[in-house]
Amino acid sequence: MAMVGLFWIAEDGGVYVGAQPEGYGDGVRLTRDWVEGLGTGQSAVWGWSEIRSIAVRYVRIRSGARLVATTAVDLVLNAVAGGGDAAAAFEVHLETADRTVELNAQSAASLGGYVQSEYDLSIALLERIVAGTADVDTLACWGRAHAAEGTPRREQREALLRTWAVGG
Repeated sequence: MAMVGLFWIAEDGGVYVGAQPEGYGDGVRLTRDWVEGLGTGQSAVWGWSEIRSIAVRYVRIRSGARLVATTAVDLVLNAVAGGGDAAAAFEVHLETADRTVELNAQSAASLGGYVQSEYDLSIALLERIVAGTADVDTLACWGRAHAAEGTPRREQREALLRTWAVGG
């Protein structure tokens, strides 16, 4: 699996906003045809035609310079405190014609949070997917071809997101 911005992309082409949940854990899965809420109490499916917008709330974001410092601090605190295996959660809000649905997702960025530029590009890509000008299959195909290699370096992740977010 590989993390690219807010997306966790599996080797089988599964695409998630945040981390892929384990067991009955909460998560949000994207497919060509729908958004799927995963986990106890939020298991449901919404077709892309039903969704007017997607917003992501309460995501831990760090600037590039602060990411290095906070990641080092997080590593030390994790080692001293015996490791905190609980990932940071955030919310994915789906707006439909008649309501807003709040789904929980787990952060795929285990230490330090997401970098602002990756977050911004991820949001731009989500907006394009909702508008029908980008396709989840692009991420899924990339995952089937490259996710086994692991998470790309930050520069590569941003280049991928930029390509997907602008349609180039």
